[in-house]
Formats: sequence, C-alpha cells, structure tokens
Amino acid sequence: MSGQRVKRKAPEPPPVEQPTTEEYAIASYLREHVPPKKTKFLHHAVEYFTAARAVDALLDSPWASGADNKPLLFTDRDSVTAYLDGMLRHKFFHRAKKIAISDRDLRRKQLKKLKKKEEEEKKKVTEKEDESGSEEDEGKTDDKGNAEETGGERSVGEGEASPKAASRKDGADKPKRRIKLDMHLEQVFVDGLDAYVWIYDPIPRHYWLLGALLVGAIVAVCLFPLWPSKLREGVYYLSLAAAGFLAVILVLTVVRAVVFVLLWLATWGRHQLWLLPNLTADVGFFASFWPLYEYEYKGKKEKSTDKKKRKTKKRDQESDNEGDLEADRAEEPAAEAAPEHPEPSGTGERDDQEGERDTPPADEDSGSERDE
Repeated sequence: MSGQRVKRKAPEPPPVEQPTTEEYAIASYLREHVPPKKTKFLHHAVEYFTAARAVDALLDSPWASGADNKPLLFTDRDSVTAYLDGMLRHKFFHRAKKIAISDRDLRRKQLKKLKKKEEEEKKKVTEKEDESGSEEDEGKTDDKGNAEETGGERSVGEGEASPKAASRKDGADKPKRRIKLDMHLEQVFVDGLDAYVWIYDPIPRHYWLLGALLVGAIVAVCLFPLWPSKLREGVYYLSLAAAGFLAVILVLTVVRAVVFVLLWLATWGRHQLWLLPNLTADVGFFASFWPLYEYEYKGKKEKSTDKKKRKTKKRDQESDNEGDLEADRAEEPAAEAAPEHPEPSGTGERDDQEGERDTPPADEDSGSERDE
C-alpha cells in the first residue's frame, strides 16, 4: 500500500458569474445615450466612451429616478461607479489608456485621410456658424429698425461677435488631438476621463429582419419552376432588359475609348476628350452617367515671364489711361471759370474817345445867349 500514489483532484475553477438582464439593459441604454468615439486599439477599429459621461447618463436614467417601474439602483456617483465596475468584470467593456499620436507616427496615406476628414469637419462647422450668424444678423436688423424709429441710436455690441461664436471659432482653429488606445494594466472602473472600450456589441434588429428577407428571397428563387406562367414570363423579359442594359454599357466603354484614342492621335496628345468619364469609376449608379464629357488641354503652356510681361503692359496702359482721364477732369473746371468771349485791353478808352469826337460843341451858343 505504501507504493501506491494517491491521485489528487485538480481544484475546480470558481463559477463564472453571468451578467443579469438589468446589466444588459443598462449596457444597451449606455450605447444609445452615450455617443461612442472611434479609434484604433491594437490595430483594430474600436468604439470607446469616457467614464464621466457614462456616470452622468446613468444618473439621469430611469434606474436613478425609479421611473417606468425600474428598480432604484443609483443614488450618487459612487453607486454608479461600483455598478459599472461589476459590469467591467462581466466583460461588457475594458479599461484602456490614451496615447497621443504625432504626425511622425503616421504614414503619408493616413495623414492625408486624417487631413481630409478634418477639412470636412471644419467645413461643416463653418456652414453651421454661417447659418447661425445669418439668423443673428436678421435679429440685429430688427433691433436696428427699432433704434432708428426711437432716434437712430446704435444698440450696444452692434457688429461685435458674441462670446459663444468667438469660442466656437477658437475651437475650430485649434487642431484636434489624435490618440490611440492601449491596454491598461489596472482593470478597474474609475470616475474620470479614462477611456473604456466596448466589448458588448449587440446585433441590431434590422439586421435580423434583413437576414430573414434574404433567406426568403433565396428560397423563392429556388422554387422558380413552381411560379405561375405570367410571373415567369415577366422575369424572362426583365432578364432580357438587364442583359440589354449591360450590352449598352459595354458598347459605351468601347466607344469612349475609341474616341479618346483617335482624338489623342490626331492632336499628338494635346486634346483629351472622355465621354462619360465616371462610367467605370467607383461611384454611384446615377453619378456614373454624369458629367456627359470631360475635356482637357495638355499643350505647351506659356512661360511665366511672358505672362508677367503682358500683365505689366496691361497695368501700364491702365495707369496711362487713368492719368489722361484725371488731366481732362482738371481742365474742365478751369474752362468753365473763364468768360466765353474775352475783350482785349484798351477797348474802353477807345470808345470814350470816339464819343467825344461825335458830340457837337455847345459852349458857343450858350455864351451868345448870355450876352444878349
């Protein structure tokens, strides 16, 4: 008996706690009411949320107010963090740490994509600001009309940007910080700005509906011989129409290639004409037929020096024309100030002398009358 070995049983692993239905409901509530952000985690695209926003959302949830016959689970932020810590242990999400990314860490293609996205976001922000600014301008015009009726006084702050608009502009000018996520060593839920990556990803209901419709369509196609004769004839004509449409597209691709090659050879590559340029591009159905054509000229371009000379000549001619116009305008008021028919000097004296010669002598007659 001493030579026999006693076999010991391996310790059984502790039972795994399965999540409750309430935890599933709270997880779906968080996914709906806390908008997730997208980034990369270990070279995989993931969605994450911040702890502070999740806590705020649950404090405004029915589980904090007892509405809709829900149990009262949350009374303060500590109770919410404790409950979310249990959900973290049940693998609904896990904790991650944020790492800032610089432009050096990214490749050229990634940088181009990120810059395009940032430009599109800036355009959207500017469009929204313009719409809000137009509404504010309409309100200001009403205020101006009221001020003119009372006396034409200007309203305070007229023409100045509101502090909200200034803060929006400052936020739009600031570059967004790019981050990536890495696994955190301490898997504990903490109320703060830490990132938590979603593991729980439920399948939406419309996915189930689309899958059922797809299965039904496959079964219906398999039962095609059992369809009524009229339906089968309709499907036959539809198939002919589809085949004709494909043939037309193939003919168009050949025709556009032939036209391009002939024009290119005739003009030695200077003129390039594409009919339906988006026909074979990766675009939508209607976008592939628009625009109808695309023309491009690739001949010799004028040198920059010649263009500069032409521009300088045009500027000199315009400046000379402006100088002539100014001189004409300066001469006009001087001509208006001068008399229409100027008289030569000395004309008055000559008239006086002629008058004296024409008048008869009257002194002798008057003296004779006095003597008598």
